[in-house]
Amino acid sequence: MAQLDTREKLAILADAAKYDASCASSGTAKRNSRDGKGLGSTEGMGICHAYAPDGRCISLLKILLTNSCIFDCHYCINRKSSNVRRARFSAQEVVNLTLSFYKRNYIEGLFLSSGIIRSPNYTMEQMVEVARSLREDHHFRGYIHLKTIPDADPELIHQAGLHADRVSINVELPTAGGLKRLAPEKDGARIEGAMAEVKGAIADQRDAGKKYRNAPKFAPAGQSTQMIVGADAATDGDIVLRASTLYDRFGLRRVYYSAFSPIPDASAVLPLQRPPLMREHRLYQSDWLMRFYDYQPHEVVAAADAETGMLPLDIDPKLAWALKFRDRFPVDVNRAPREALLRVPGLGVKAVDAILASRRWRRLRLDDVARLTVSIAKLRPFLIAEDWRPVSLAEREDLKPLVAPKKQQQLELFAA
Repeated sequence: MAQLDTREKLAILADAAKYDASCASSGTAKRNSRDGKGLGSTEGMGICHAYAPDGRCISLLKILLTNSCIFDCHYCINRKSSNVRRARFSAQEVVNLTLSFYKRNYIEGLFLSSGIIRSPNYTMEQMVEVARSLREDHHFRGYIHLKTIPDADPELIHQAGLHADRVSINVELPTAGGLKRLAPEKDGARIEGAMAEVKGAIADQRDAGKKYRNAPKFAPAGQSTQMIVGADAATDGDIVLRASTLYDRFGLRRVYYSAFSPIPDASAVLPLQRPPLMREHRLYQSDWLMRFYDYQPHEVVAAADAETGMLPLDIDPKLAWALKFRDRFPVDVNRAPREALLRVPGLGVKAVDAILASRRWRRLRLDDVARLTVSIAKLRPFLIAEDWRPVSLAEREDLKPLVAPKKQQQLELFAA
């Protein structure tokens, strides 16, 4: 490998990290250095790279330790057989970059992933050393997210959780068949075993925290994972059911979806075209329905096309479900329970909570509901208010053209 300076390494390894979507920085413990001790913070504003649940912008230095790899996963730009320019940071170089960028107010945290060099254990040791040095040698209190390696020794993954706010282990592909075909060197059972160990360590830390005030924290922002969409034959229904299983079994904070992007010198087993980026967006919306709108996985799957198993691209999953189950509508905003109101297309969680609070004092009219949403036109066929009953709209068979958004062109994320 040719000798590269830090700037050249950064250009290569920051670009190589763009395919990893799971870098949100939500849910961790609040820390800062306002008392003059330590360095960094998980609070405050910065350059946009990720968002916390309350809307705060958390800037993350998002890089790979190296884009060299001993594995040859077909879908990966950094696979062993890929003809790309290679680079590698030392652990100390990553530490220095993080501190230097933080002091310039460029970032507030670090997202670190890596290809696998020498062995999973060696690579994991280098990543843990970065986090350990930042925390212990430099008292860095900003956000750290480590992408762990499931084949590494469990003790190394445990050490990663002690230093990082969040750890993540990628399941890579939605189905076992897809993983075996496109990443034969990776073991789905081993990946899930590592996720189960992280879940157990998080639970143990919570129990210890209740008994001992100074118990060490373990991944306070939890764990997440990522699935590649469109590289295999998995349908949206398969992906939704797989995500639901992961949430239930491993207590994940987030499942991220990354649309497959064709890579240079691609393997012949990969599709020639990328899936529409809107497909990725629809999967995130379906994920949101399960997490915040109390939809069951089978309900989200029901919104997909029965023959193809794919969610519609022209309308969101919530509207697709409502159009399929017209018998559930319209619902009365003055009488319907919360779970029924959450099914109304165009009503968000905050709007539903506002409706429940307001109707204790007065009966709501259509104008009252209009003030809680972006467009009342989308809601009219699905609700009843004090002064509104959609007699003609509720019976129309061609309702979709009236409530579907106007078609817009989807921009490409990595277009040349």
